[in-house]
Amino acid sequence: MSKNDAPANDSVTFAVSHADPADFQRDGLRPFFEYRDLGIRAATAGKANAHVIRARPGEPSHGGWHRHALDFQMVYVLKGWVKFAYEGVGEVLLQAGSCVHQPPGIRHVEIAHSDDLEMLEITLPADFPTEGAEPPAAD
Repeated sequence: MSKNDAPANDSVTFAVSHADPADFQRDGLRPFFEYRDLGIRAATAGKANAHVIRARPGEPSHGGWHRHALDFQMVYVLKGWVKFAYEGVGEVLLQAGSCVHQPPGIRHVEIAHSDDLEMLEITLPADFPTEGAEPPAAD
């Protein structure tokens, strides 16, 4: 696509991010994970976010059932494994190479993960509310 074909959007910019272990921060949604911002939030003026999430070794998951109010959420496992439970689905084990699309508002909980877990998460928009939720009724 040439520059003339591109849609006019001054708020979207080019971004590139290179792997650096020092870039991981502990300021994300879950205290048992570390997060590496890939620059997508800034490049899209908050329309989207992409970050790599990795486990903090020795820190088990201890979150409860919750849901997110967003338009799109997907997780791709880069390394290790993670087990979730989803409303209407049950338990799902994701391993390196697994990808999951979590529909907007679906109740879910992370059950466990490996110490070497690394996953890519992409969300639309970048910022969204998360609320605790009751576990779904057993089928």
